[in-house]
Amino acid sequence: MERYVRFNNGNKICFGLVKGDIVAELIGEELSDFKESGIEHDLSSLKLLAPCNPTKAVCVGLNYKDTVLEPGAQWPKEPLLFIKPSTSITNPGDDIIKWAMTEDLAFEAELAIVIGKKAHLVPEEEAHEYIWGYTIANDVTAKDLQRADILWARSKSFDTFLPLGPWIVSGIDAHHLMITSSVNGQQKQKGTTADLIFGIEYLVSFVSHITTLLPGDIILTGTPGGYGSSLDVNDKVEIEISEIGKLMNTCKVSSERWSLAPRHK
Repeated sequence: MERYVRFNNGNKICFGLVKGDIVAELIGEELSDFKESGIEHDLSSLKLLAPCNPTKAVCVGLNYKDTVLEPGAQWPKEPLLFIKPSTSITNPGDDIIKWAMTEDLAFEAELAIVIGKKAHLVPEEEAHEYIWGYTIANDVTAKDLQRADILWARSKSFDTFLPLGPWIVSGIDAHHLMITSSVNGQQKQKGTTADLIFGIEYLVSFVSHITTLLPGDIILTGTPGGYGSSLDVNDKVEIEISEIGKLMNTCKVSSERWSLAPRHK
């Protein structure tokens, strides 16, 4: 098992390999190019960034068997996909902003697959060759806007609505990981990746037949049952996935004021 982090070193963003309490700085632009530079840092001294910088985050909805379906709803026959923009990504420990346009935030604990090399039309049996590793994701959602809009783009896309981290973990079996979420120390979700409806390799293959996945792109695999709890200002959200670690962020209110009136013809 290896853990990769991203951090600022002066004016430069670096990748590093975690070795106990030490981070070995890496040189190279992609996983295939990484080499240790010989420079080391104390892990405790670093402000960690989101562990990758994806061009896109492809997300899967309704993908856990323990989800309680609404009356009349049915299980999907194919993965239900949406995309969050790269600008929604925020770092471990940084704030989730409750923007003025929304009054009802929710969070969703998710395992994120991190792509290690360009993936296009990948057969399911070869999908593992394209996975760099895994990290923790929080799919923050403006629930009131999700209910109001036919599409999900607005409710999912605000800045800070995709906390990632604290690192990418490779070399683990991600098929039986425990996922929990809590708010201010009170558990809200508990599930296991063994209950995924569409599994990890299937998702990599499926998505790669729709859009080319580039190194650092991520696939959010869905959230276990119990999701949908509201997130209030100053709430501390903590997501833990076994063999990966914990991702913590705090909700803060925006200082902006939303005043643009809807335009009607």
